[in-house]
Amino acid sequence: MTDLSSTLAEVREKAGKYLTFFLAGEEYGLEILKVREIIGVMDITDVPGTPEFVKGVINLRGKVIPVLDLRLKFGMPSVEQTEETCIIVVDVGGVEMGIIVDRVSEVLDISSEAIEDPPSFGVNVNTDFILGMGKAEGSVKILLDIDEVLTAGEFGELAGVAEAAAGEELEVND
Repeated sequence: MTDLSSTLAEVREKAGKYLTFFLAGEEYGLEILKVREIIGVMDITDVPGTPEFVKGVINLRGKVIPVLDLRLKFGMPSVEQTEETCIIVVDVGGVEMGIIVDRVSEVLDISSEAIEDPPSFGVNVNTDFILGMGKAEGSVKILLDIDEVLTAGEFGELAGVAEAAAGEELEVND
């Protein structure tokens, strides 16, 4: 396959339905196929020794799910939660995790023609977690590759948090 045809195939793969949400006034999008559900913010159990952006774990219908604050992960300031703040439960590499967002917007169908590659900010800025820039409804949405938002080390740590918390919960219930 030539470089041009492989690039076109990559762009076509990006087209589809995206759940859009807001963080610090900017609109982002996640591939709808990665989204399991959207829930209101619930009690989050703190897990000591985790990175600042890991808020802890929740018990969602008996399943322990790690939760991270996307604002903190992206280096944005933390804010008070509102009634619009919610948790988007996503599937990342077969592991369910929750991400806290300011508010969910809508599901948009974004065509391949409306998606541009992420801009380059130089060699010191990692944009691997950005699938592209989606143009829809007169604005630009930052389309995230949720599988790339966490580094391999962070992902392993987060998966371990859920396993450890689930194990502790099972021990308490025995």
